[in-house]
Amino acid sequence: MTRRIAMKRSEINNAIDYVIGRLDDFKLPLPKFAYYTPEEWRNIDESEIELVDNMLGWDVTDFGSGNFLEKGLTVFVFRNGSFNNKEKYPKPYCEKLLYVRDGQILPYHFHWSKTEDIINRGGGDLELTIWQSDKNEEFSSEDITVTIDGKKVTIPAGGKVILEPGQSITLLPYQYHMWRGVPGTGDVLLFEVSTTNDDNVDNCFYESNDRIPQVEEDEEVKHLIFADYKNYIKIAK
Repeated sequence: MTRRIAMKRSEINNAIDYVIGRLDDFKLPLPKFAYYTPEEWRNIDESEIELVDNMLGWDVTDFGSGNFLEKGLTVFVFRNGSFNNKEKYPKPYCEKLLYVRDGQILPYHFHWSKTEDIINRGGGDLELTIWQSDKNEEFSSEDITVTIDGKKVTIPAGGKVILEPGQSITLLPYQYHMWRGVPGTGDVLLFEVSTTNDDNVDNCFYESNDRIPQVEEDEEVKHLIFADYKNYIKIAK
């Protein structure tokens, strides 16, 4: 059995601080809850329960790699519906900031349910490698068709696509994808617009990867990630 490697709280705090600083450079404002302190989170009431129920806010992961800068991602979820409570939250879409550091990798995975547009909003280039999943959730040898900025493009199995700033790609369920910020081109300000998303149940990684990190509390919490909500927020489930 592979031992799970915990992320340090200091890594999570630093990753979010870094992205907040860089978003000032990109002139991208965030909603007020992006800056809530742990104490402010503790004291939210039922009027903001959607933040908790639908996992809005920050997330940081190194996918259990122990090396965040090599393999990792910083996420901010602006809006999301609900997989399990569509009557209360009928919103059928999700919007996320996916901040990719220069050279940083997101490992191979697909989604059973989610359709997503991955949009390069600025900064460096993003390289994606794409495979179709077969019925056994292995890489298929078949060519794969994706849509890039409204144009259907067929690429060979395991083919690569480069998204330059301003470009986007639509990824369908069962399409394995891995991406990397192209080294030397800078951090990538990536956005995702998708159908309703639940990262607890809709990620199939090709290799065993921890999407939701275990955390070693080596310093005080500065920014909550959504996995913290149940431990900090009085009204959390």
